[in-house]
Formats: sequence, structure tokens, C-alpha cells
Amino acid sequence: MLLEVEGLCVNYGHIEAIRNISFGVAEGEVTTLIGANGAGKTTTLKTISGLRKVREGKIVFDGKDITRLAPYDRVKLGISQSPEGRGCFPGMTVRENLDMGAYVRTDRKTPAYREDVERVFQLFPRLEERVNQTAGTMSGGEQQMLAIGRALMARPRLVLLDEPSMGLAPRLIQQIFTIISEINQQGTTVLLVEQNAAQALRRAHQAHVLETGEIVRSGTGEELSGDPSVRAAYLGGDV
Repeated sequence: MLLEVEGLCVNYGHIEAIRNISFGVAEGEVTTLIGANGAGKTTTLKTISGLRKVREGKIVFDGKDITRLAPYDRVKLGISQSPEGRGCFPGMTVRENLDMGAYVRTDRKTPAYREDVERVFQLFPRLEERVNQTAGTMSGGEQQMLAIGRALMARPRLVLLDEPSMGLAPRLIQQIFTIISEINQQGTTVLLVEQNAAQALRRAHQAHVLETGEIVRSGTGEELSGDPSVRAAYLGGDV
């Protein structure tokens, strides 16, 4: 397992947001967390990134306990995140946003860095067309592409994607999920939080259902797609 979450408990004040959850993310795979709003999915990603404090439990990345590690150092180890709501820097250009994603890197003047920029442009040709445009003037779909591209500029081993299809038109949703599969096929491990359960489960090697801060079901994407209770709750009875 590239990532192991063991007995994780996280609070917002006196409110338990996550209660004793455990799961792993195998290297080279797509793992997805699905569930209703408020189930604890985003909190789980923020905690893995170091943006929320752990009350109890442990987070292990590539055999190293990172439970108390600063977010900056987690990025240096190979964990990056595309946050819910995209979080682009609106007054910065596309290129400046991408450079911000690489802020822990010291090789910005090397061919390897230029290759990573080109990789982002190959995945998202629209970003190359908009390279000098400020992010705040771009559409929601373009900003989502930029948020994912920015996360990839850290050259992560594990990328955390939080609701990448939120607010997008159906055509763009399909495009984003196709690109997520391509990113994974290129060798990047993916932990995906997504309310579009049908799309997420189609692409997931492993999947977990979160309800009120607890994991209530786990299995392969195919297994959960065929689970009657999951279909009824999250797939509208169909996939």
C-alpha cells in the first residue's frame, strides 16, 4: 500500500467528523470515496494532506508515518491535492498557477520541469491555449482543468482529487473522468472523492462508502456498483 489510513478520528471542535476509519490506497490504482454531503469525504482528504489535525489514528505514506508531518513536507514526499472548489489563484495566469503547484521543486529551469508542463498541456490542451489568461476569467471547467494540472506539477506519487466534476456540464464531466483515468495510466496513484458515484465507481480499483464519518462498505468499484444498497442510495438504481 502506498497510503495507509489506520483508525483515523478527526474533530471539528466537539463534533466528530471522522470516526475510526481505516483504508489503504495501493500504488498505481484509483481508490474512490463516495457518500452524501457531510459524510466526511473532504475532511479525510484534508487530513491526509495535513490540513486537519488528527485526534486519533495514523497516516502512513510509503512506509513513513506522516500523521504529524506539515502539509509542505507531505507535498515534498509526493502527495498533492486538487481541492474542492478548485482553489485557483484568480489574479494569476494559467502558467503562474501551474508554477505555484511546483513550489516545492528546485528544478524549474531543467528539461524535466518543462516536460511536466508539457504533460499538463497534453492532458489539457485548453490550458496551453489560455496560458497567459488569468484564472479568474476562465470557465468552471477550465478552472477544474487548471486545478488538476497544478496538482500534477508537484510531480506527485499520490494525487488527491476532491469533487473534480462538481458544477460541470455533462460533456465536461466525461472529459474530466477520461483524463483522470489517463493520469492513472501514466503512473500516478489517485485517491478520488466524488459525488458522481457512477463515474467514480467505473474507474475505481477500490472503493469505500462513507456515511456520517464512518466507512460502511468497501470493495472493488465493480462490486459496489452491483451492491443493491449502493445502487439505491447513490446510483439511482442504475449505473
